[in-house]
Order: sequence, then C-alpha cells, then structure tokens
Amino acid sequence: MKIKLIRYLYENIVGGWNWLWGLPVESGGKISVAVAEESLRSMQESVQKLAAAVSTQVAAYQRAKTKYEEKVREMQTVERQAIAAQRNGNEEAARLAMSKVIQTEQILPQLEAQVKQAELYVNASKDKLNRERTKLEAYKTDMQNMKDMAEINEALAAIAKVNNDLSIDSARSQFEQAKNAVERHNIEQQSLAELSENPQEKLQAELENMILDDEVNRRLEMLDDPDNKKLSN
Repeated sequence: MKIKLIRYLYENIVGGWNWLWGLPVESGGKISVAVAEESLRSMQESVQKLAAAVSTQVAAYQRAKTKYEEKVREMQTVERQAIAAQRNGNEEAARLAMSKVIQTEQILPQLEAQVKQAELYVNASKDKLNRERTKLEAYKTDMQNMKDMAEINEALAAIAKVNNDLSIDSARSQFEQAKNAVERHNIEQQSLAELSENPQEKLQAELENMILDDEVNRRLEMLDDPDNKKLSN
C-alpha cells in the first residue's frame, strides 16, 4: 500500500511539472508569475490527491481495526460459552466452543500485527499530508509576495521608462549645443559684415557726420546769440 501511494504521488507531481520545461521563467516578469501560479495549482491538486489517498488509507485501517476488535469480542463470547457449557455438564458443546476459541486465538496475532502495520502507514501518511499542507501554505505566501514584487518591478520599470523618455539631460545638452551654434553663427555674421564694409566709405561717412554735427552746433549757437536775434527782426 505504501509503495503504491509513493508511486502515485511521484507520477502526479512529476507529470504536473513536465509542462514547465522550456518556458522562459528566468525573465522574472509576468511569465515567471504565471509559471509560479500554474505550479502552485499543480501542487494544490497533488495535495488534494494525497488527502484523498490518506482518507482511503484511514478508512481501510478503521475497517481492519474494527474487524480485529470484533474477532476479540467474538473469541471472548465463545470462551464464555465454553465455560458455561462445561459448568452445565455439556461436554460436547464445551469442546466445540473451546475449539473455536483456539482457532480464533491462532489468527488474532496476525490480525493484530496487520492492524498495527496499517496504523503505522496511516500515521506516516498523515504526517506527510500535514507537511505538504504546511509547504503549500508557505508557497501560497511566497506566491503573494512574488506577485507584490512583480508589481513593484513593473512600477520601477515604468519609472525608468518615463525617465528615459523624458531624457532631460539629453535635451539640456541639445539646447546648449543649439545655443552655442546660434551664438557662433552670430559672431560669424558680424565678422562677415565687418569684412564686407568698405573702409573708405566708412571714413567718408564719419567725416560727413562730423561736418554735419559742427554745422548743427554752429546754427544752434547762432540761435542763442542776441545780436543775431536782432538782425533777424
């Protein structure tokens, strides 16, 4: 019975994990969480099957134990019958009853050993079921923690993506490059304008401006001269 139970559990657990081979569980993203969830469901099914198998074992053990106890009570009843027949002088009935007692006594040790062995198997299976249930609860907690961590990772990835998309440093660098280019172009244009200007024409224009300024000043002074005002009247 124990060997069959172990083989049964092995086939179901291994069969439940075979489908996982080849999946990219190392990615650490949604695929990893999905694989973990499917694995957890597989483990839950295996624990449920183990619980059903243990329940079958317990029922078989209870039947064997009940049968053994019935045999003990039956032997005790027949033994009392043999004593009663012996006291009543019914030798034949006493001998028949005692023969049944002897036959039952011969089989009881074997039945008792089988019941004790069945009890050991059942207790071992119960312990295994309790351990697997404890592990399953731990895996459930890990599963929730894994989901929470995956959500945090997604949030961090979103933050990183936003930072990369904004590219503030890159934009600042481009702005500075553009500014320097404009300033450099302005200097070049000023230099080009200065080089394209005729020095003689510039000197002549400055001279004419000076003559014009002198004439303006002279006329303004004449306006302030009283004698000049009288002449004008």
